[in-house]
Amino acid sequence: MSRYLITCTPAHGHVMPLLQITRHLIARGDRVDFLTSPRYADPVRAAGAQFLPLPAEADVDLDDADGAFPERRGLTGPAAIRFDITNLFIRPAAAQLAAVRKELTAGRIDAVLTEPLFIGAALLSRLPRDERPPVVALGIFPLGAKSRDTAPFGLGVTPRPGALGRLRNALLTVIAERGIFGAVQREADELCRREVGVTLGGFVLDWTAHADALVQFTVPGFEYPRSDLRANVRFAGVLPAPSSGVALPDWWSDLDGSRPVVHVTQGTVANADFGQLVLPTIEGLAASDALVVVSTGGRPRSALPSDLPANVRVAQYLPYDRLLPLTDVVVTNGGYGGVQQALGHGVSLVVAGQTEDKVEVCARVGWSGAGINLKTNQPTAVQVARAVERVRAESSFRTRARELAAEFATADGLEGLDSVLAEVVSGRLDAAQ
Repeated sequence: MSRYLITCTPAHGHVMPLLQITRHLIARGDRVDFLTSPRYADPVRAAGAQFLPLPAEADVDLDDADGAFPERRGLTGPAAIRFDITNLFIRPAAAQLAAVRKELTAGRIDAVLTEPLFIGAALLSRLPRDERPPVVALGIFPLGAKSRDTAPFGLGVTPRPGALGRLRNALLTVIAERGIFGAVQREADELCRREVGVTLGGFVLDWTAHADALVQFTVPGFEYPRSDLRANVRFAGVLPAPSSGVALPDWWSDLDGSRPVVHVTQGTVANADFGQLVLPTIEGLAASDALVVVSTGGRPRSALPSDLPANVRVAQYLPYDRLLPLTDVVVTNGGYGGVQQALGHGVSLVVAGQTEDKVEVCARVGWSGAGINLKTNQPTAVQVARAVERVRAESSFRTRARELAAEFATADGLEGLDSVLAEVVSGRLDAAQ
């Protein structure tokens, strides 16, 4: 039996996929200690892990960042990104590292598994290898590995081939790291120097270069090609959909194959305002021959208008493992896990998300050819309707989605994670490769 420490920033979209990994490790007989906010104590314990609370200084509520930081409201573009990296991720890192060190002194830890925005793990990775266990990053949002072949992460800029593309990427990298995020990087380096005696050794969002491994939960076909991809990166395909145990709605029999199905969702967090995507989709497809299946992500049916078109079906939650095989198009704001699930079933997409990591998810959907990126947070009904019509009408989108599904089907999945863990724990794999 191995013992793993999982570290996670307090955000629903980060905790839930790591709980999938937790269940897998426990099912194979390992012990898992899970360090995150007390707000997630119950689901952590339900997964079978030992819950460890983050100290108050590191317990930032990322699910209500505007409530925690009123000064964040109204920020857009680079100012918003700078604020978030600094306040939500860098400044809690010292307290995160202290909590990790406390657990390391309490007993043997075979490896620390972390999502990449837990910057305390970035600090830990800068310690000499004989002073820490292996650090394995879990890629639950788009790969941010720095490369001469890609623009800086967070801009939503897709690759451009050739020398001109590399020149553009180099210029954008200088602008981003020394200009837009120069002060952010200096603060991160000073924090790292203060806590572990050295700087981060690179851009803060690319700290996984120093991890012993980065297990990315997608397939190469959905990621930008990098001729200089680091040896510590492993692709593992899609995380399996959780067993939801959700009761099927009484309208489920309507999904009998007699009509096309378009599923629309804003996920379980960014769903306070259905006017961003759900309502434009309902309006745009009101006269369509398709059934429009809406998941409210846990919000009540009353959050939507009472007089919905006759072709709309609504549920708070839906079992993706049963819904996606019946779906023709998914319309989403670009949550990474949901997009991977759709592509794993060969379903093409229409995406509209420009915040957080969603801008990078949506850029990859458009670049991959498996869907249309509307490049906005709030499309009009006409924009959604035209995009859905095009995705349904042009076979190239469906073909590309099915090609990616075939690639997902051959991926190692969580067995790939098992293989990486075996290698890093035994010392056969490290970041120095």
